[in-house]
Amino acid sequence: MRTRRQATAQLGLDSGQLLLICAAGMLTVAGIAHTAAHGLTDARVAIGFGALIAAGELARLTMPGNREVAPISTAASLGYALLLDVGGRPAGHSALEVVAVMSVGMIAGGLPHLAVGRPPRLDAMARRLLAGSLLAFAYRPLTGSLEAIARDTGEGNWWPALGVMAVLVTVMLVADVVIAAMLRANQVRTAFAVAVRDEIRMAAPLGAAVAASGILLALASHSMDMTALPAFAAPLLVTQVAFRKYAGIRATYLQTVRALSRVTEVGGYVEPGHSRRVSRLSVAVGRELGMSEPQLLELEYAALMHDIGQLSLRDPIPGGATVLADADQARRIAGLGAEVIRKTGVLHGVAEIVRRQCDTLGESPPTASRIIRAANAYDDLVGGSTDRDRAAAALERLRLDGGSAYDPGVVEALARVVDRLVLVTRL
Repeated sequence: MRTRRQATAQLGLDSGQLLLICAAGMLTVAGIAHTAAHGLTDARVAIGFGALIAAGELARLTMPGNREVAPISTAASLGYALLLDVGGRPAGHSALEVVAVMSVGMIAGGLPHLAVGRPPRLDAMARRLLAGSLLAFAYRPLTGSLEAIARDTGEGNWWPALGVMAVLVTVMLVADVVIAAMLRANQVRTAFAVAVRDEIRMAAPLGAAVAASGILLALASHSMDMTALPAFAAPLLVTQVAFRKYAGIRATYLQTVRALSRVTEVGGYVEPGHSRRVSRLSVAVGRELGMSEPQLLELEYAALMHDIGQLSLRDPIPGGATVLADADQARRIAGLGAEVIRKTGVLHGVAEIVRRQCDTLGESPPTASRIIRAANAYDDLVGGSTDRDRAAAALERLRLDGGSAYDPGVVEALARVVDRLVLVTRL
């Protein structure tokens, strides 16, 4: 029964991504076929926006949490979908024409990446296409009425159009967050509510900035004509460079922490792969307990460096198994490790998690510290073995020691994670 549930969950993830990609594919075919049959309403405008979309796809980046984004491409897509007129000439293109221009631009921008072996994520591209298409199908039928209102209420009165744009873009952003959260909840095995919270925290600020840029691009095209495209692309490009640097710093931090965590393994203080296994288990348990992405990042850092205090020992613990050490020695190791981490000057939260990993439940240690303690003890007892009986024996020992040393809720979450890992390994 459990095997069937796990297989169903895996199929659900694949089916969700496949459904998204198929929906985007059908929209692409419909949009291109319609445009091929009826022609472009204004080829100059369509090519200009399509080129900007392609350039944005070419400059896409990966944000923390493995989120692929293309801010310039998305802003250009929204601008084209929201366009009322260009230099005083009404923009009469249909929603399907918007889909066609977006699709061709995305494909053109993705081909160079594909040629050098960096294929774009199809689900991310599909999400961007569906978000722009949703906005186009909702907004394009209203453009005639909005232009009439602008003419009747006075030249340059774009407030009604701006209000409609803001409302529809907000609906589009909400729909995009929900779709992203549904996919991510299955992908990383976390609760849907947690996935929604993470998407709002991590992706919504950039999404709001891009949406505002798309609205301004559509409005500016009225007076600036096609010069609005490079004028708005330049600040977006600067913003994207800043986001790329931020993502690079985050990646460098994690690589540095991973390298530092291997010092104890190279020095023979712990078994090879111990820190990596404890980190993987801890993050999985954290997701099982509903921790947010910033909390999971701190947990991953702390789990990778939880044994760094062992470098101060004259006589290493056999196998580095701190679960076999006495309580005072384990606390001293944790304290020394926390001091090493604190000297970095930027990981104070991580240092506190490491320092308190040996606290009893009566001392109310942070949830991250409780998780690391249980994951470390499990790996000390099991190592890299995937034997189900050995795993069950280790979990039973943690349960028997629960109530003071190990949090029962954490141990049960660990048991569910271990059960999935053993199943996947066997399959």
